[in-house]
Amino acid sequence: MKKVPPKYYEDLEEIQAVDFVLVELTLYLDTHPNDQQAMLQFNEYAQYAQQLKKNFEAKYGPLQQFGNSYTDANWSWGTTPWPWQI
Repeated sequence: MKKVPPKYYEDLEEIQAVDFVLVELTLYLDTHPNDQQAMLQFNEYAQYAQQLKKNFEAKYGPLQQFGNSYTDANWSWGTTPWPWQI
């Protein structure tokens, strides 16, 4: 098994923390779809997550991505068919 530096774990933990924030904001926005401040926060964290993951991959290699899609002004995530409905 390849040995990784301690910074690897610090970077990965930061990504996990930001992904957790995105999950929590998603759940909140599912019940508060008109909260513009929460939508802005979601988009900021999604952008931050994307940058963290890009930097991580540049240093350490591939990483599964979450939080790359931004919300629109209507929180439309639940208005389109889910993958299992197609």
